[in-house]
This record gives sequence, C-alpha cells and structure tokens, in this order.
Amino acid sequence: MAKVLPEIDSQLAAWIAQQPLFFVASAPLIGEGHVNLSPRGLDTLRLLGPHEAAFYDLNGSGNETAAHLAENGRITLMFCAFSGAPRILRLYGRGEVVRPGDGDWTALRRHFGDALPAARQIIRIAVTRVQSSCGYGVPLMALQGQRDELVQWSAKKGEAGLLDYQRQKNHQSIDGLPAPGITPLQVDNGE
Repeated sequence: MAKVLPEIDSQLAAWIAQQPLFFVASAPLIGEGHVNLSPRGLDTLRLLGPHEAAFYDLNGSGNETAAHLAENGRITLMFCAFSGAPRILRLYGRGEVVRPGDGDWTALRRHFGDALPAARQIIRIAVTRVQSSCGYGVPLMALQGQRDELVQWSAKKGEAGLLDYQRQKNHQSIDGLPAPGITPLQVDNGE
C-alpha cells in the first residue's frame, strides 16, 4: 500500500544513504516519445533538504534526463531495498540541469566531495511528493560492489575527450530533444 509522506525526514534520509542504487525516470511530452529509466550508483546522490535532492549525472551513451528536464522538468527517483526490510521509495519532482560554468555549479559541486571524472552535469530536484510502498516483490540481493569501468573510461578520455563525446553523443535525446548546454560537434564531411 502506497503512503505519501510529508518530507524526506532524517530516518528516510539515512535509509536512502544506505541504498547503493537508485533509478531515474523522465519522459518527453510527446505521446510517441520514449520514457527513460536509468540505474544510478557510485555515490552520486545527495539530499539537500527535506524537499530537495541532487545527483551527479555522469557521462553515458545518452542524455535523456537532461533533454526531458529542459522540455518539461518532470522527474522521478526510485529506491528499492534489496536487503533488510522491504521498501520502495519514490521521490517525484521538478528537476533542472546545472552544468559546469553555470552560476550554481560551484555551490552544488561542493556537496559531492572528490570529483568523479565522468561528471557531465548535476541534476537538482525540487521534491514535490515523497511516496513509499511495501516492496514485497523486490528480490533480496547481495551487493558485490560498485563498478569502476565508467570512471576509468572517463579518466582515460580526459576533459577534452569527454567534451567531444558529449558533443557527439549527448547533445540531444533519442526523440530529438536538445540537451541543455551541449552544442553538437560539427563534423567536416569534406563538402
């Protein structure tokens, strides 16, 4: 049974901090558009208050969340208890993309400690609904650890290589929506 909670209180914040994985969902407004659902790990989430969260959005093969947020702002974070007592928690809200060089970047960046080389942007969320449910159908699983391939790949690419990658692969969603702050790489095709 779903239960709407008034805020992210200290007990809920402690439970969220124990979860090694969360999921991010967003979608475009067009009915034929793709709903995006992405798993996130690597200690990238920070709770900034009882109605505010932020996560480091690392480089990846797409940039759906940023494009969707630029279009309509809707976002949901979901957490599942894979150990201990069963629980599912969803944080619904309005999100915004904060990129390096934006006015709020430095202040938000301080919440994340040592920089991960894969950091593309920070997603800040004004949480408008906190909802828990039973989680009885979620399996029990043991965590072996976090993967480090993305961090290694990003470190190897370097800052200039990551910017080129973003300009090639992350400038728009799969539905053609532009991602904020990323200009497409102009490829010289010899014409």
